[in-house]
Amino acid sequence: MKLSSAGETAANTNISVEAGEDLVRIGEMAKKYGVTLRTLRFYEDKGLLNPQRDGSTRLYTRRDKARLKLILLGRKVGFSLRDVKQMMDLYDPTGSNTKQLKLALDKSEKQLARLQKQRALIDDAINELSGSMSAVRQMLAERSAPQASVAR
Repeated sequence: MKLSSAGETAANTNISVEAGEDLVRIGEMAKKYGVTLRTLRFYEDKGLLNPQRDGSTRLYTRRDKARLKLILLGRKVGFSLRDVKQMMDLYDPTGSNTKQLKLALDKSEKQLARLQKQRALIDDAINELSGSMSAVRQMLAERSAPQASVAR
């Protein structure tokens, strides 16, 4: 069985492809962005990605690549997939996208506040744990000191 590149596959199918647009198969897409095939299929099921099809083969366009980058960025900063989809669905290639930008800014401000609160809680936990560890080290040092002098 010979596997062809995405470009060869596109050239041999009836899929309409804009001039110069590179199509990428699911395996290449997963490898390039460090996600699993299952993840890409899940994003497709949720309406976040919409790859072209050649039979059962998924072919991802430049638009899908851009959307996946946005999905991964959104997930990295803690947005839900619902939030990411909401923001991406407002994109209009012919419009000013003011509504999309305002929504993205609003959601980003709220997420930043959540992350800052989490950071404060984590900093408190680190300080508590560090203090406890220091106390335990001190207790261990006090308990092992008399045994060292008795052994002499």
